[in-house]
Amino acid sequence: MSKTMKTAAIAGAMTAALAAHSTPAVAMEKEKCYGVSLAGENDCKAGAGTTCAGSSTVDYQGNAWTLVDAGTCAEIDLPGDRMGSLEPLDRDLPS
Repeated sequence: MSKTMKTAAIAGAMTAALAAHSTPAVAMEKEKCYGVSLAGENDCKAGAGTTCAGSSTVDYQGNAWTLVDAGTCAEIDLPGDRMGSLEPLDRDLPS
């Protein structure tokens, strides 16, 4: 095999590998939604003094967020009169 053919084969293999690991052209946008996660299941932020993912201590903690599909935050089915919010909430905070 000539050097040119080897180079072309390697380039083709790399292109195929990269294509296999690329994301879809139209990926679903995500947004932070506060007050919708169960205790310990938030993606990040759960108020002052907390670290990050999984640090919420109360179900539907208002200052803890989870990533959701863009435009769905306020539509998430939650118990009671709760609703998700794109901003931190002052409800269901740990005592």
